[in-house]
Amino acid sequence: MEFLAVDGGSLLATLATEIEHMLSPAWWRAHSVALLNILMIDLTLAGDNAIVVGMAASRVRADMRAKVIFWGITGAVILRILFAGVAQQMLQVIGLTLAGGLLLLFVCWKMYREIVGGNGPSIDEIEGRLASDDSGANDASFWSAMWTIILADLSMSLDNVLAVAGAAGESTLVLVIGLAVAIILMAVASTFIARLLHRYPWIAWIGLLIILYVAIDMIYRDSHHIACAAWQIGCSETIFEGIMHRLGLWPDAGG
Repeated sequence: MEFLAVDGGSLLATLATEIEHMLSPAWWRAHSVALLNILMIDLTLAGDNAIVVGMAASRVRADMRAKVIFWGITGAVILRILFAGVAQQMLQVIGLTLAGGLLLLFVCWKMYREIVGGNGPSIDEIEGRLASDDSGANDASFWSAMWTIILADLSMSLDNVLAVAGAAGESTLVLVIGLAVAIILMAVASTFIARLLHRYPWIAWIGLLIILYVAIDMIYRDSHHIACAAWQIGCSETIFEGIMHRLGLWPDAGG
């Protein structure tokens, strides 16, 4: 508990310092690419929540659907905040960023299959089910629907926070901004975004490419740190330059 208190205080101090720098144009120039990447990541992943919550809500009685949707979105918000609280600090540990990058590669594979396959129900179909009083042959209970949403939210929240934390790098403020945007989009505009992604698939492709870039960057950066810590390769240079130096193939290697 003492560690968590100290760590939380350190995060708040770092955040306060970054907020002061946020007023300078230099801060925006340094983080503009990361912020743009995070916006596209949030936009690409926000629509999934509307589909999962809508599908689960359509299986319960009509008088319970508003409650299921409300608590489904609330649970997703809470999970994102909890994951974000530890994600960036854990990614500072050598080896965990590499593992996170590999996990994001799996997320990219899932996204690719969803975009190419497109076998799931569209948001229009789900809204049609929600507008109907028919919930199917067997009505699901409130807790059954919530359990379905919670399990899906665990995966989606981890994917979202991991991608945003990887794109944010070491900037706590960029991570907070990315988390805030994700929560706002998910709570207010997820249905609109799901419809937008269905109508314009190229938006999903751009988001996928950005997440793929973040995953590769995380893997490369942490491989760099591991190589430096274990074999003193590339501590003041890139991994490629370090290996080329060791092989004597870099222009400055001999002199």
